[in-house]
Amino acid sequence: MNQKVAKNVSSIIFDLGGVLFDIDYSLTQKAFIALGAKDFDQLYSQQKQEGFFDDFERGNITAAHFRTEVKKLLPGHLTDDDVNKAWNALLIGFPAKKVEFMKQLKKRYPLYLLSNTNDIHLPAVLEMMDAEYGKGIMQQMFHKEYYSCRMGMRKPNADIYKVVCDENDLNPANTVFIDDSIQNVVGAGEFGLQTLHFTPNVTSLEEFFN
Repeated sequence: MNQKVAKNVSSIIFDLGGVLFDIDYSLTQKAFIALGAKDFDQLYSQQKQEGFFDDFERGNITAAHFRTEVKKLLPGHLTDDDVNKAWNALLIGFPAKKVEFMKQLKKRYPLYLLSNTNDIHLPAVLEMMDAEYGKGIMQQMFHKEYYSCRMGMRKPNADIYKVVCDENDLNPANTVFIDDSIQNVVGAGEFGLQTLHFTPNVTSLEEFFN
């Protein structure tokens, strides 16, 4: 797999969590285990999600429904805020150096965001971004943002890549997709996009463009 942006690339689609916005799945797993959940890491991880977790990312169930389902996995009485805090524990932040890099990169390429997310994580992320960098920061970095929970579909299914390409007249052969989850990279490649896998060995986004 080529780990450099090819010269024929005319547009870029970025994943959010794990590529641009720092996250740590283990923090949410530990938070729910601390609340009494058993085998939570088997239900929810970067590699897979079961049942209602997947439905939540597709926007097929509401945040209220999701919290109700999560509470069934937990002993005792928990508030909605308890669930939200544990669920959002994985959210670390968007490093300032990446914000500046994206602003500069946008001068060279049309940039798009394609994220598997949900109606609890997404508001929290946007609130964190606005608080740290000012309202409108996402629009300063991307030409358009796509979130699975607002689309009724999620990566790695081909339909979500097709929507982004069709709506923006992108030629997949000249568009590169960057994600940290291998299943999403594989799905994008099968759809016809160029791909780059943001692995733990990648120390900075600049590596892809040098």
